Amino acid sequence: MSEKNRDGKRTARERLAVERDKQKAAEKRRRALIVGASVVCVLGLAAVIGVVAANSGKHKGSSAGPAVAPSGAQGKDGLAIPVGKDGAKSTLTVWEDFRCPACQAFEVAYRPTLHELTDAGKLRIEYHLVRLIDGNLGGSGSLRAANAAACAQDAGKFREFHDVLYANQPKETDDAFASNDKLIELAGKVKGLDTPAFRTCVQDGTHDSWVDRSNQAFHSGGLSGTPTVLLGGKNIYQDQTMTPAKLRQLVEAADRR
Repeated sequence: MSEKNRDGKRTARERLAVERDKQKAAEKRRRALIVGASVVCVLGLAAVIGVVAANSGKHKGSSAGPAVAPSGAQGKDGLAIPVGKDGAKSTLTVWEDFRCPACQAFEVAYRPTLHELTDAGKLRIEYHLVRLIDGNLGGSGSLRAANAAACAQDAGKFREFHDVLYANQPKETDDAFASNDKLIELAGKVKGLDTPAFRTCVQDGTHDSWVDRSNQAFHSGGLSGTPTVLLGGKNIYQDQTMTPAKLRQLVEAADRR
């Protein structure tokens, strides 16, 4: 066999090997997305984060004004929006970004169970809103959506609007939520939310600084991505064995104690 033929066959084998590796990687990503347990909207590289932090005041939508917490916000510095009864024996802490596709995947899988448990008074959820995707991909959709959700909390309709935002989440690279008009349009899907007070709150960015403070708390806490879902201090989103049914069992067991 000539040297040229050997080189040709070796090159063909190498191409096949590369293609097989690509197919394996694609299948692995597909399985991860379906399960929804290992897909995380991760932070950028440390160097990128440093640049974002250094220029945070220059991003469109950033605010250096006083942090105005939404009505009923609780926890340290009033950064948690509570859903459910205060007397519930289990508390789920959720750090989320409305532009994050992994957050949406979690919501789709767990929402019926979360609604059931909170409505039954067995679970209380503390939502913390952050803007990681704005920092990673640019834009202000995470901030604008979080501010609008805080405005919905002022109106007593956070959970409803929260669910609408995820049901209408654009692609991660599409900064559609940066439009206040789009957010107000979506508010029309929640009965009684689209009021002059809500519109003013959204358009004025009333809670922008509060969202930024929540985002800073996320970084300061050493958390690494969204969603971060804590039950009893343990990140159950990273638990490969966790399912909605298992979460229900844990919460109901705690409720019986």
